[in-house]
Amino acid sequence: MINRIRDIRKQKGMTLADLAAACDPPTTPQTVGRLETGMRNLSLKWMERIAHALGVDPELLVRSEKNDRPQIIASLRQDGPQALSKPRDAILSSEIGGGSPLLVLDIEHPHGEYRSGDQLWLRQLDTADAARAINRDVLVPRKGGRFAFGRLIDRQGDLLGILPPGQGQKQDVIKDAPWIAVAEMLVRTL
Repeated sequence: MINRIRDIRKQKGMTLADLAAACDPPTTPQTVGRLETGMRNLSLKWMERIAHALGVDPELLVRSEKNDRPQIIASLRQDGPQALSKPRDAILSSEIGGGSPLLVLDIEHPHGEYRSGDQLWLRQLDTADAARAINRDVLVPRKGGRFAFGRLIDRQGDLLGILPPGQGQKQDVIKDAPWIAVAEMLVRTL
C-alpha cells in the first residue's frame, strides 16, 4: 500500500506542524513525518486520527501499488512550467473537500461561462451557511422539483438572491430553500 498523507497534506497547503496540531490529541511534526515516510507504522488508529485532522475519509490516505494514479509532475509558475522535485499523486479536490454531499449539474446547453458537455460538481450546504457562498455559483431547489442556478448575490434571512448566468437575466429570489449547493469543481473535456 502507498501512503498518501504527504500528498493530501501538501494539496491542502498544510505543513507538518499544521497537521500535527490539527490531530486530536495533538502530536508532533516529527511523528507525522515518520508516518508519511513509512518510518512509523500507519495503524488504523493513526489513519483515523490523521484523516480526521485532514478532513478526509481514512481510506483516502492509502492506495494500492497496483493502480497507477495521475501524478502531479510539474507546476506552472510565473516563469513557466517547473518540474517538481518528486512527483506526487493528484487527488481530486472533491475527494478532500469535506463531509457534505457532492451533487453534479450536467450542462447540456451553454450558459454564461459554461459549455455543453461540462459537469459542475457542487457541495451541498445547509442554507445557514449560505453566507460562505456569496459571489459563487450555486444550485438551489425550488418548489415543484425545479431548481434555480446562478451566482448567489444576496442573502437576507430566508431569502436568497440568485443571478442566472448569461446577459439580460433577471434575479431569482428563492424563499425557504432547504439547502444550497456551491460550485466546487468544473469538469470539462478538452
